[in-house]
Amino acid sequence: MSSRSAEPMPPGRLGLRHRAHTASRGPLWSALAVALAAAGCAPAGPRALESATENLRHCLEAGVATGAALSYLRAGDPSGPRVILVHGTPGSATAWADYLLQPPPGLELLALDRPGFGRSGPEGAVTGLAEQAAAVLALMPDDGRPVLLLGHSLGGPVVARVAAEHPGRVAALVLLSASLDPELERIHPMQRLGAWGPVSHLLPRALRNANAELMALQPELQALAALLPRISAKVVIVHGTKDDLVPVANVPYMQARLTGARCVQTTLLEGRNHFLPWNSEDAVRDAIRLALEPAC
Repeated sequence: MSSRSAEPMPPGRLGLRHRAHTASRGPLWSALAVALAAAGCAPAGPRALESATENLRHCLEAGVATGAALSYLRAGDPSGPRVILVHGTPGSATAWADYLLQPPPGLELLALDRPGFGRSGPEGAVTGLAEQAAAVLALMPDDGRPVLLLGHSLGGPVVARVAAEHPGRVAALVLLSASLDPELERIHPMQRLGAWGPVSHLLPRALRNANAELMALQPELQALAALLPRISAKVVIVHGTKDDLVPVANVPYMQARLTGARCVQTTLLEGRNHFLPWNSEDAVRDAIRLALEPAC
């Protein structure tokens, strides 16, 4: 197990827009936003502007379990190992803009708008991990190339579900600030208010669907627990010791249950919080490199 020292989190443009938008809606709106932030929907984002990734945009119109279009970004070497980046909640493919605009040499990077977010359908929430995993599966190559799945936050259980259901197709797994322990999930009272019809309709789609995902997450994780031993890939866990949204106590839970993995390597980032894709980019890139190394 290794550790690193803390670095400041860079300001996220997505976060600044979210805060400004929230402030204009009044005290109830602000209270709901604070509750969602406390539950895992706190704002942060990449340095790169969303518009910089527009030429990387693709869309899969068919073959997705939800029956809705799946939007994704693609960059890098199309002949190299494929790395699929899966965002948390809320979020979108552009959360990975800094990586897509400077992909690691020799790798192909794909980042999807998970169902219910960004430009992917449907309009409503898709709360089942199985359905979310099916969207990731739709982007996996069938030409025998190695595939690495990286999931941040709620993206962690999504990629774990893929690796458990299709162990022969996933070479490596990176679990970044991942929420897998069902006993650590809590629902804030304001989230229940946010799920109430008259209030829910006032929320923007991203927050409404994020709230629905978080409220449904505990039973989804309970169902996933029985599948975790099926994961046979190499697993790299990266977590900040000061993560107030997804507690670092998730780490021993994962270590204890990934019994079928080829190996499990863990990096704890001392003093860092939940937003590792943006404040710990070097550590994330190192995790990708480490996960693709043949040796454990």
